[in-house]
Amino acid sequence: MGSVDSFKAKGTLEVGGQSYEIYRLAGVEGQETLPYSLKVLLENLLRTEDGANITADHIRAIGSWDENADPSTEIQFTPARVIMQDFTGVPCVVDLATMREAVADLGGDPARINPLAPAELVIDHSVIIDVFGRADAFERNVEIEYQRNRERYQFLRWGQTAFDDFKVVPPGTGIVHQVNIEHLARTVMVREIDGERVAYPDTCVGTDSHTTMVNGLGVLGWGVGGIEAEAAMLGQPVSMLIPRVVGFKLSGSIPVAATATDVVLTITEMLRKHGVVGKFVEFYGEGVSQVPLANRATIGNMSPEFGSTCAIFPIDEVTLDYLRLTGRSDESVALVEAYAKEQGMWLKAGPDQPESRYSEYLELDLSTVVPSIAGPKRPQDRIALSDAKDAFRKVLPTYVAHDEGDAGAASSFPASDPSPQGTSDGTNGGSKPADEGDGNGRPSKKVTVTDAEGREFEIDHGIVSIASITSCTNTSNPSVMMAAAMLAKNAVEKGLSVAPWVKTSMAPGSKVVTGYYEKAGMWPYLEKLGFHLVGYGCTTCIGNSGPLNEEISAAINDNDLAVTSVLSGNRNFEGRINPDVKMNYLASPPLVIAYALAGTMDFDFASQPLGQDTDGKDVFLEDIWPAPADVERTIASSINQEMFTEDYADVFAGDERWQSLPTPEGDTFAWDGESTYVRKPPYFDGMSMETTPVADIEGARVLAKLGDSVTTDHISPAGAIKNDSPAGRYLADHGIERKDFNSYGSRRGNHEVMIRGTFANIRLKNLLLDGVEGGFTRDFTNGGEQSTIYDAAQSYAAAGTPLVILSGKEYGSGSSRDWAAKGTSLLGVKAVIAESYERIHRSNLIGMGVIPLQYPAGQNAESLGLDGTETFSITGITALNEGTTPKTVKVVAAKEGGESVEFDAVVRIDTPGEADYYRNGGILQYVLRSLVNS
Repeated sequence: MGSVDSFKAKGTLEVGGQSYEIYRLAGVEGQETLPYSLKVLLENLLRTEDGANITADHIRAIGSWDENADPSTEIQFTPARVIMQDFTGVPCVVDLATMREAVADLGGDPARINPLAPAELVIDHSVIIDVFGRADAFERNVEIEYQRNRERYQFLRWGQTAFDDFKVVPPGTGIVHQVNIEHLARTVMVREIDGERVAYPDTCVGTDSHTTMVNGLGVLGWGVGGIEAEAAMLGQPVSMLIPRVVGFKLSGSIPVAATATDVVLTITEMLRKHGVVGKFVEFYGEGVSQVPLANRATIGNMSPEFGSTCAIFPIDEVTLDYLRLTGRSDESVALVEAYAKEQGMWLKAGPDQPESRYSEYLELDLSTVVPSIAGPKRPQDRIALSDAKDAFRKVLPTYVAHDEGDAGAASSFPASDPSPQGTSDGTNGGSKPADEGDGNGRPSKKVTVTDAEGREFEIDHGIVSIASITSCTNTSNPSVMMAAAMLAKNAVEKGLSVAPWVKTSMAPGSKVVTGYYEKAGMWPYLEKLGFHLVGYGCTTCIGNSGPLNEEISAAINDNDLAVTSVLSGNRNFEGRINPDVKMNYLASPPLVIAYALAGTMDFDFASQPLGQDTDGKDVFLEDIWPAPADVERTIASSINQEMFTEDYADVFAGDERWQSLPTPEGDTFAWDGESTYVRKPPYFDGMSMETTPVADIEGARVLAKLGDSVTTDHISPAGAIKNDSPAGRYLADHGIERKDFNSYGSRRGNHEVMIRGTFANIRLKNLLLDGVEGGFTRDFTNGGEQSTIYDAAQSYAAAGTPLVILSGKEYGSGSSRDWAAKGTSLLGVKAVIAESYERIHRSNLIGMGVIPLQYPAGQNAESLGLDGTETFSITGITALNEGTTPKTVKVVAAKEGGESVEFDAVVRIDTPGEADYYRNGGILQYVLRSLVNS
């Protein structure tokens, strides 16, 4: 808490007989017309002003914000709390445990390593859909989850007792972002500080990029890397530039046939096209008051997909209604209302409140939204449902030919022709392929499969092999979840069934969903179609879809079929969902069920029937689509406050499994040298209090030359570990059987696994090699022979050769994965040269001591003639030792023939704070030295 108070902002607010200390914005000139999000930042600086890191000039800079200027003023934002999921949270706690030992080694007090802001971790990423389509799927999957993750869960139980202000929501409870909006978010925080009750806006950073879901509640927050989250927990502010703010006006209302999912896919497409990376997006206009809170959260959730830092809604009556519904106390709701109105943060607080000013403006008339899906590999690639079949047919040939990314050729196959679906019965085993091509221009390879139940059917390119209702994006939204259940009810009553090759699953974001499904009597219909409860977690969206049935998986792989998944998630990047599945589509929950009924992406819902009813009459999607008014009536009669208060009454206690886990004790963790889940990382080995001067890079080789839109999934996969991969070999060497490999995400507490998994995505295309996918490269210590990226990196390390990565546009888009940066650093990469970066990964690279460089405007590897075989030197980095950050550094790439390519690369260390992190070798080293010095 600051103590300067240059603007005399400190005062009191009386609400319901309680007195709260607050910091009023009114004394800062220009604050009246600031966007809501910048008012939150302004209050943050007023409250934390210390005269050194946060000064009156910083506060004036926000008040006098020039909406038309490019960001140039650095500020220090201190989030009120930190929220984590277990994949990214485990390494955070591992690092904190390691820092306790490092502080002691440097002569400091280990107890200083303790969260100074509330930190909450929700275990939601570890459940895998091993069992599905049966009544005991949930219990079986949870049991397997505990068996696989026992070491990790014991470690988190230790952290819950060893660290103050750190809480863990146990497995089987819900998805982090849904638990956040339904229970953890405060909207207005209250803390006892120096004996006074202080009220201030709830803000947070999270170790998952979809932390922005809480923006729907008026809470300013976004995803950061785990290393930044650790620093925030330890009291370090987040260094940032005062951003540009995009005002997004909403008007009209959603048409009958469309859903909130269709709205968010439309907004994602619009904002990605507009360009909002590094900007705040804020929704305004009279239409905002007509947007339900669940829809606001759905929109906020997708902020990483369109690239903005946040996507926020101001506080209004809709916010208060949701807080009441979800069981927040009357006192806290009254405080939220009074505080927002007092600070001018209430949506349209009165006729005298001036319009907010924005840097850029967009508008969407909600009545123009049409049913949509997105895919086959990026969430911003929206497809109108009416065009889905044609779009699929256009892109399918490129997947069959292994040329994904090409536009493909429009098919001449008539759109009205029925798609092939096998329905015959039989008992003969095995799979038998038919000839390629079906005579209509669409690639076809019909394969007869007999499954374990003796059913015989045909599968082909384009079948829907996975249909999963999953992910916080949609499972938090009762309108789409109830619509899906009611569509299932209508389908069952018509006599429809799901194709036998479809792996179906239902993974709600919280137990509240189960409650309103039960009250509405919907579970029997969902289960009849195979959508049994499989777990409360991210499951399919994070890559935990689990294996397909053996017979289907074998047929797909033996015949190289290009099959699809359809999920109600937010991410559909290559290789993310399932190793057997090449094409992934995002859709609303009711459309997930519709595609499960269709059984194939090669389907036109307008002209093709989903099946026949008991009278033999064709049934179309429009025949079973529930009316929105009926959906809302069912929701109104099925959801109440008691559901939330009961489900969250003892949310941190956990079930009997959690409570019976043996819990280690002590201020420092007793590392198990045999553990394959949790190991002490090497970040602080040999560290001293003095920093080592930064050095130029000489004699570097290219570890990987990559194209555009390389995501953190490509760099650090979270899904399955292949048996023959370096990580798989490591686990096998440590006595782990293939069935117990678990996933990369679950092994994030073990740096040995994660280093071996860096750049190991099965769909990664390293352009140093021709026609090869996966984690491979050329090893120039061995004559340029093909090698795994991990093995090559070890050879380079032994030779003392530094490494660089070359990439195209939007490098590092996707989840806020700390291991994408940690693994890159530990492989020996000293610099990345890209055309552009996504915000989080760029800052994470700096946080791990890797310098992010950018090609000159309009240039890239191809235009400069770089093929990745060159030897690189990068000079000018040493200017950082003088306390300045160079705008550019000189890059010389020497070719084997003697000629060289020279260019000035832009240094993407964007703030003085980032420069300090880089000088210290990384953000953790900076924080550690700061704590010891203080």
